[in-house]
Amino acid sequence: MTRSLRALFLASALTALPMASACAQVITRPSAPGAVDYTPHPGQPGKDVVWVPTPQTLVDNMLDMAGVTTDDYLIDLGSGDGRTVITAGKRGIRAKGIEYNADMVALSRRLAAAEGVGDKVSFDQADIFEIDFSDATVLTLFLLPELNLRLRPIILDMKPGTRVVSNSFDMAEWKADAGVNGGKDGCTSWCRGYLWIVPAKVAGQWRLGDGTLELKQSFQMLEGVLTQGDQALPISDATLRGTEISFTAGGRRYTGQANGDAMSGRVDGEGGEGRWTARRSAG
Repeated sequence: MTRSLRALFLASALTALPMASACAQVITRPSAPGAVDYTPHPGQPGKDVVWVPTPQTLVDNMLDMAGVTTDDYLIDLGSGDGRTVITAGKRGIRAKGIEYNADMVALSRRLAAAEGVGDKVSFDQADIFEIDFSDATVLTLFLLPELNLRLRPIILDMKPGTRVVSNSFDMAEWKADAGVNGGKDGCTSWCRGYLWIVPAKVAGQWRLGDGTLELKQSFQMLEGVLTQGDQALPISDATLRGTEISFTAGGRRYTGQANGDAMSGRVDGEGGEGRWTARRSAG
């Protein structure tokens, strides 16, 4: 962590609520691991960052923005005292926290039991870079930008459609699909949340009907050309939201789903409506 960011975290922690979600993997041992009198202190140093609380209002806003449902499996990276995981559990969502500090893990388990969700949520003592979290449908985190960037290639290999929510820090060139500001609900520090939806991998050449669709992809942003006969039709208004793809070419709007090496959906516009299918070209 840079000196300036650590100072900002410390300044924020001094005024934050004592009961909150952690910002990353804390490793200090002020008491014996699992001690029942353990109390985390905002600003305490950790493995990668200091621990800074997340206001409950932002936790709620971030889960709302991710559209979590009881069908989801949420994993919180650097779960601290477990507030995000416990909040998800109270919504009926299966959830797990990954936390480096054994004291924090024990505390989270006690708090989860006290909130009546001890059988719905779980906490693992582990390093976030050494554990498999690929089965999550929702991933939450409060880490520094450089840690987000280390995680980014791992996250981009997760199942398309996975929702990723970060408190305060972004993913650099991978622009967020949505954002929320908890300040309107009384949050005073570390109030910004970002949402990304893991995009399907669609870059390359596709056979679309009797034409060829060439796509270039930068995260969820697309550009390309649909070639039909001797016409090369640049695509426009292209979006990729998880597996949902849409673009316009030659005055027609294509919408559909990407599933591995196949895409299909509906086309509307000049020439009427219909269905379209595309198959990724070999090589």
